Amino acid sequence: MYYLRDGLAKKNLHLLGRILAILFAILCVGGSVGGGNMFQANQAFAAVKGVFPALSNFGPVFGVLLAFLVGIVIVGGIKSIAKVTEKVVPIMAAIYVGAAIIIIGYHITDIGFVISEIINGAFNPSAGLGGFVGVLIVGFKRAAFSNEAGVGSASIAHSAAKTKEPVSEGMVALLEPFIDTIVICTMTAFVIIITGSYENTTGLGGSELTSQAFGSVISWFPYLLTIAILLFAFSTMISWSYYGLKSWTFLFGNSQASELAYKIMFMVFIVIGSSASLGSVVDFSDMMILAMAFPNIIGLIILSGEVRADLKIYFNKLKEGLIKKYK
Repeated sequence: MYYLRDGLAKKNLHLLGRILAILFAILCVGGSVGGGNMFQANQAFAAVKGVFPALSNFGPVFGVLLAFLVGIVIVGGIKSIAKVTEKVVPIMAAIYVGAAIIIIGYHITDIGFVISEIINGAFNPSAGLGGFVGVLIVGFKRAAFSNEAGVGSASIAHSAAKTKEPVSEGMVALLEPFIDTIVICTMTAFVIIITGSYENTTGLGGSELTSQAFGSVISWFPYLLTIAILLFAFSTMISWSYYGLKSWTFLFGNSQASELAYKIMFMVFIVIGSSASLGSVVDFSDMMILAMAFPNIIGLIILSGEVRADLKIYFNKLKEGLIKKYK
């Protein structure tokens, strides 16, 4: 929102920049309580009740406990968030990827079948134009929701990094969609298909379907997966709380009262997300997060020349040895 406002002002597009900045901030607040909050709480509770069915009616209680834990972290601000995520993210990734590799290795002879099913599902001629377009639309929605590439949310966190070369921070940011979508999501798809859970005869969705797929190979995996999903949800929520807070203070001012109001609202929506149905949560989350991309992409197109110039200067510095390389 700051680059939209100030960057476009340099192009004598003051009004457009301010409109896009305000629009982005509003959508980011919505995305933070939707995809970055309610959806995470919803899927975390779905994973828990899938393993412990007796807790199915305790969504609000789970939400209150989760809100309390999230609140402890986000009250401390960006430094507190960074300290928690730098420890949680590697652990959750190791658990999830390790579990997926074991299952894929267990069914290694079926890899060819999995790839063919993915290709047929995307390009099956019998589905016709409507089917292909439908798959394409769902793919765009899930991709934007998963890795947030082009959405502009992650740059809010990267902008808080201390670096002499902003371009290098952009290079780091490029790793995120690769790890998130190419590695984590592809492994999830492989596990769901390779175990036969993709037929989904039981009507499960989200984390429950993933848990069933993992559990069909090793019975105790759902317990481990539940821990991984809880860590995924927790780290995502505290990160998005920062995105939403920065957008909120952009709109309403950077006072203690303003920050407290947002944090209370964020924690209330955790409880709501734990109790709401998956369908309504996903629809709201999709709408908010996908919509954030539009003001961001408009700004990127207008300022693409500046980005290109910065890249050129950065690579010239590297070539001339003005930037120290680390191996």
